[in-house]
Amino acid sequence: MIYNWQTLTVPMLCTIAERDPVAILVLGAIEQHGTHLPLGTDLIIGEGLAAAMREQLDPALDVIFLPTIAVGASAEHTNFPGTLSLPAPLAISTLEAYGESVARAGIKRLVLINSHGGNKAIMDLAALTLRQRFDMRVVKATYTRLPALEDAIAADELRYGLHGGLLETAMVQYLAPAAVNLESYQSAPLGTLSENQLVGPEGAAAFAWLAEDLSRHGVAGDARQATPALGKRLVQHYATQLTTVVTETAKLPVLS
Repeated sequence: MIYNWQTLTVPMLCTIAERDPVAILVLGAIEQHGTHLPLGTDLIIGEGLAAAMREQLDPALDVIFLPTIAVGASAEHTNFPGTLSLPAPLAISTLEAYGESVARAGIKRLVLINSHGGNKAIMDLAALTLRQRFDMRVVKATYTRLPALEDAIAADELRYGLHGGLLETAMVQYLAPAAVNLESYQSAPLGTLSENQLVGPEGAAAFAWLAEDLSRHGVAGDARQATPALGKRLVQHYATQLTTVVTETAKLPVLS
């Protein structure tokens, strides 16, 4: 069955823990997304994917959704108003504290569902600590690292539209349409990067970047073709991928 951590009683949680459930923690962010998307874009997407997952998960699995962590590590966006960011050491400690609390309840499987690129490094470090200290299976799933929806978004946009581009805009149009305003939007493709170039803001050899390095509005990509219909397809696709992640996590051998 699917549960919410905060609605369980202690006896209920203890009973579920004996069945070796998977705990799920969504990691979002509150940060600038240009002139057309809300500060809560990553949070909206993360929680939207979690909601779509709930419709797809096998009810025979025991899955517990923890309360979402809304604010992440967003240092690259702090020069723009509205960004909320935890210092990296605090963000790492927060994840470790959540994981420790889950372990104290007798739960050994934790899936981190991440909707913000800046959280990837803190997930790596916190997950390793939880593995070492509590023998936890911690699976890290950033949705943009999962297989893309075929024939939905051009390869260049997928690679370079890394913040406020077509992908995020379409998903928010579907999940929170009133929050999107494209009237003053200006596209910001990273057109100076060649197709086979290894060095870039993301990819094989990534350089550190601040949002203002991407464009004047702190975005990269071309969202002009975004539609709610495309957003729905993307949400359903990535929710399916994440459902598979949870299902596979439930089948991994127990660590000891």
